[in-house]
Amino acid sequence: MEPWIAPSILAADFARLGQEVDDVVAAGADLIHFDVMDNHYVPNLSVGPLVLESLRRHGVEATVDVHLMVKPVDRLIGDFIDAGADIVSFHPEASEHPHRSLGLIREKGAKAGLVFNPGTPIALLEPLIDAVDLVLVMSVNPGFGGQAFIPSALDKVRSARALIDASGSAIRLEIDGGIKVDNIAEAGAAGADTFVAGSAIFGVPDSGRGRVDDYRQVIRCMRDELAAPAG
Repeated sequence: MEPWIAPSILAADFARLGQEVDDVVAAGADLIHFDVMDNHYVPNLSVGPLVLESLRRHGVEATVDVHLMVKPVDRLIGDFIDAGADIVSFHPEASEHPHRSLGLIREKGAKAGLVFNPGTPIALLEPLIDAVDLVLVMSVNPGFGGQAFIPSALDKVRSARALIDASGSAIRLEIDGGIKVDNIAEAGAAGADTFVAGSAIFGVPDSGRGRVDDYRQVIRCMRDELAAPAG
C-alpha cells in the first residue's frame, strides 16, 4: 500500500487548531490523527467529539483517524462518527466485546481499527481480523505525546504484517509513538504503511517561511526515507 503520513493533533497548537490542521493538510498529510484520552483508560485528558465537529465546520475535509483511548468505548463510537470521523480505532482491553464494538463502527459507516499497546499480544488480532480495516501498533505507552520510541514494537509490526498478509484483506497497518525522520524507514521496513507523527511534525522549529513550508519539509523528508533503498 502507498505510505500514509498521519500528523497527530495532540502535538498541534490548540489555540489555532483549525489553522494547524489546514496547514499540515496543505503540506501533504494523508490523514489527520485525532487522539482522544479520558483520564481513565489513560492518565491524560484530551478532546471530545465537539472539537472534531468544530474542525469539520471550519472546513476540514481531510480523512480523520480517531484513536479512542477511552473505557468503555461503545458510547463514544457513534458520537465521533456523527461528528465526522472516518476511521475509529480502540483498544481491545477497553471493550467487553471487541467484535461488537468493531461492528458498531462499521454499522455507522466508518472504518474500524484495533489498537495494540506495547504489552498487548498481537495474537488477539487473529479472531477479529475479518472485522478490522486498520491495525494500530503503539510504539509508546498511550497517554502522552513526545515519548521515546520502543524498539520492540517493530517485532509486533512484523507479526501484524504477517497476519494481515495471510488474511488477504486490504487492512492498513499503522504505527504510533516516537515516529521521526530518523526511524520511519525502519518502521516501514517492518511492515507499517501508515505513520502517526506528532511532535516530529508540529514541533519542527519555525523557520519564518510559514508553517506550511515547515511541515512540508518534514513530511517530504519522511517520504524520502520511506522511498530510499534498504541498506
